[in-house]
Amino acid sequence: MSNISNFKNNFQGGVRPNQFKISVFAPSIGSANLEFLGKAASIPASVIGNIDVPYLGRQLKVPGDRIFEDWNLTVFNDAAWQNRSFFERWMDRIQDNTNPVRSGSSNSVYGSAIVTQLDRSGVGIATYYVRDMYPTNLAAIELDWGTNDAVEEFQVTFAINNWTSSHDGINTSGSSGTNIDFNVSTSIGGVNINAGTGGFSIST
Repeated sequence: MSNISNFKNNFQGGVRPNQFKISVFAPSIGSANLEFLGKAASIPASVIGNIDVPYLGRQLKVPGDRIFEDWNLTVFNDAAWQNRSFFERWMDRIQDNTNPVRSGSSNSVYGSAIVTQLDRSGVGIATYYVRDMYPTNLAAIELDWGTNDAVEEFQVTFAINNWTSSHDGINTSGSSGTNIDFNVSTSIGGVNINAGTGGFSIST
């Protein structure tokens, strides 16, 4: 029979939603400094569409295509305006503010992100690689003389084409399927991660 002691021994404290690290990479721009200023993100959703096939008054459910939902990121604004400027420049390369044309090549559109769930000791439990993504909405920052004891923050919404996980059995060193002409490196929890034109590689 289950009791609270058995639950405690199996629960082991659970995983905390405030233990995570984020890195975002943009082609030809570099990476955003989000290790300390990335306030909120999410493990990307996994959705498979559904097809209802009618047969003799019943509906047979058949798996449809995989759907990659938008991915959102909330960022604390820094005094040097680096992170806000990072996303503004990325979007400007996709389409200029003054002219409805792309200011860079098609390779300058798609970036990537790495989200690592940490345990309570700061060690990575699972890593998600969000690939072939670009910002679609850089939210406004509201200014108000009556707002005290608050830090500016803003949200970025990304359209994504695919993601993989360190636990899904997929070789994360492979190509993402889209040409991305950049190379950046970062270290998360003592793990060295390289992302760029050749894909992802991880070493300790």
